[in-house]
Amino acid sequence: MAFVLPGFTPGANAEPYEDNPSAAANDPDYAAGKAAMVKKDWTEAVKRFHQAALRDPDSADLHNYLGFSYRNLKQMDLALKFYKRSIELNPRHRGAHEYIGEAYLMLNDLPNAEKHLEALRNICLLPCEELDDLEKAVKDYRARK
Repeated sequence: MAFVLPGFTPGANAEPYEDNPSAAANDPDYAAGKAAMVKKDWTEAVKRFHQAALRDPDSADLHNYLGFSYRNLKQMDLALKFYKRSIELNPRHRGAHEYIGEAYLMLNDLPNAEKHLEALRNICLLPCEELDDLEKAVKDYRARK
């Protein structure tokens, strides 16, 4: 028998995982940033998430979204900076661990990707999509190398 949380639909969102929606979730710039992500308008997403972060600088989700947006702009230094900040704010942020691991693979840094894979193994006591996704990405990376 599966246990399902009310209002939770596994795999319903193709965007980065929100660990703990904060006050930023009600922020118009936060909402506009998420809408820009759906449109893959990464420049607008970065702009809006930065605006929202001015009002909620300690949102791990906002920093994860900034990392994700910068990664899609191929600005990897900034992507890593914001993923790391997300993890500093919430060391158990599954989405940030998955995405920073994938970013490290893009940079051919398997050891750092594996550190975040191990972190997800410790965080996800039950199966979680972020762990599955990063395990697959690491497996695919190894197969290509």
